Amino acid sequence: MSTAAVVPAAGRGERLGPGIPKALRPLGGAPMLVHAVRALSQARTVDVVIVAAPPDEVAEVRALLDSHEVPAEVAVVAGGATRQESVARALAALDADVDVVLVHDAARPLAPSELVDAVAGAVRAGADAVVPGLPVVDTVKRVRAGEVVVETLDRSALRAVQTPQGFRRVVLADAHALAETVDATDDAGLVEAIGRPVVVIPGHPEAFKVTRPLDLVLAEAVLAQRRAERVG
Repeated sequence: MSTAAVVPAAGRGERLGPGIPKALRPLGGAPMLVHAVRALSQARTVDVVIVAAPPDEVAEVRALLDSHEVPAEVAVVAGGATRQESVARALAALDADVDVVLVHDAARPLAPSELVDAVAGAVRAGADAVVPGLPVVDTVKRVRAGEVVVETLDRSALRAVQTPQGFRRVVLADAHALAETVDATDDAGLVEAIGRPVVVIPGHPEAFKVTRPLDLVLAEAVLAQRRAERVG
């Protein structure tokens, strides 16, 4: 089964602060996007990576990836105004023989290749849709207007979902075609909206999302630890 990984990287990521798009922010001497694409390309199961770049920066992103010698077949397409539109444009660019599609956030640059293979493997084993997730460790409360607590949720039934998320191509394509009015924050949400099951597999602590400046500090620390382990 042929597997493609899609990286929607056309957003600005303003919560990280003003400046260049979040996916292009430097981390350990290379943009976060490069780290994310490397993790995908080094996975045994991934055959091609499609990056959805800002529409006016396709050539620049292509040159950036080339300059960092990403070890895989990588294509760059123009993304859209939303994550959903960027993923849809990347799907349209895939070859007909692709059976499995992974969707991965460039803002999760340190997701290990083993996690990528685990997600793809679960789809290849027969699941329609697969997401990695970690147990929620904080107490979670639902609130109403005025920040008044309505209830405390049972965290044993909650998972913090990560990427890459994996799908049978036909299922993801159907979800994007039929769920245009759905307000979903990830592709698994679109699949849920058309009534297809989504399976959760164990996530990985290093697949965290870089959203705030403090997350960059943590990411640099993880990279430093990885370098120390390689040297050791």
